[in-house]
Amino acid sequence: MKKMLFVMSGMNIGGAERALLGLLSAIDYEKYSVDLFLLSRRGELMGHIDERVNILPRDKRFSIYARPLSSVIKRHNFAAAWGRIKAKSAAKRFNKKHCYRQTSGVELEYSHKYTVKYLPMINPEVEYDLAVSFITPHYIVAQKVNAKKKIAWIHTDYTRMNIDTDSELKMWDAYDRVISISDSVTKGFLTKFPTLEQKITVIEHIIPREFIYSQAESLESLVAEDMMPKRSGGVNFLSIGRFCFAKNFDNVPEMCKLVREMGVDAKWYLIGFGPEEVLIRSKIKEFDMDEYVIILGKKANPYPYLAKCDYYVQPSRFEGKAVTVCESLLLQKQTVIADYDTAPSQIRNGVDGVILSQKTKEFARELVAFVHNKELQKKICREMSITDYSGKSEVEKLYDLMED
Repeated sequence: MKKMLFVMSGMNIGGAERALLGLLSAIDYEKYSVDLFLLSRRGELMGHIDERVNILPRDKRFSIYARPLSSVIKRHNFAAAWGRIKAKSAAKRFNKKHCYRQTSGVELEYSHKYTVKYLPMINPEVEYDLAVSFITPHYIVAQKVNAKKKIAWIHTDYTRMNIDTDSELKMWDAYDRVISISDSVTKGFLTKFPTLEQKITVIEHIIPREFIYSQAESLESLVAEDMMPKRSGGVNFLSIGRFCFAKNFDNVPEMCKLVREMGVDAKWYLIGFGPEEVLIRSKIKEFDMDEYVIILGKKANPYPYLAKCDYYVQPSRFEGKAVTVCESLLLQKQTVIADYDTAPSQIRNGVDGVILSQKTKEFARELVAFVHNKELQKKICREMSITDYSGKSEVEKLYDLMED
């Protein structure tokens, strides 16, 4: 039996975490044994990991990536702390030289690079047939795992990232393959690393259909019905995601106000959490949308809400490939996304959903037009009903990489 290892940061609520759950659910456990190493054995999705997966014991030393520098020092992990300090200093110099903002991806990458040498090997007595780094830091699988083959997943639109390409390229050299989640993400990655064109392969998200439908019909559906009730003559929009700059939820209150001013009795629900919650709440007050933009918060099971909404809306500034959009299509919901760079990899515009302008006022106007276009919605419903969005056959690509 072939042995696989997946390395993941944790199982908090997020798109990459749900994508991993989908992939793990699709593996043939008659042929493959799977170990999972988590840098942090925490998160609301821990209980949803396939029971056939062997979760390796926690090693607290790997928590240096999740803890603030002050906490690393307090725990007397001075070597790792010194690595973090060196990374911060080097990143500051690099950012200044290249006129990057201090929030660029350079400091994070340097932090991983300068501290990985202080970490132990993962399950050192085992040589895996395939080791998978499913999310950053990719330095861990590159340097701390024994495996015949190593692959790393990318979920990000690299055109939106400021990075040290020379430094990161050396890290990618340790991998046999880089796995992208869409053609658009591949294209963005190759703008930074054109020499890796022969190394990159697309494996789309695997969405576990049976699991999602069962979750949508769980007892939580009664709560969803109460918190997001159907309204005669009104429509319920829903957006799910981390409350961060990329998702553009800070513009939802203005969008909702504009939609209502154009005659649509809309309420807009937000599921998620994150650093921009205070900003979003201030915008709700600024546009007097307290009754109409409702933050539902963190939901380990968002599917009853997704199943009950009238329209799923992803107004993002940028995305890799949003898992929530895939899940919305799977549940055959009317799906609306903004025209971010990778949008065409998610929606066939006017066929199984619509792609709208990223400009706030135009987005609102086009959203109202779509709400009124019942003929287009019927056409989209027919297309979704005959399309398989589960991506379950994608797991064969993983097997092929192992056998190649």
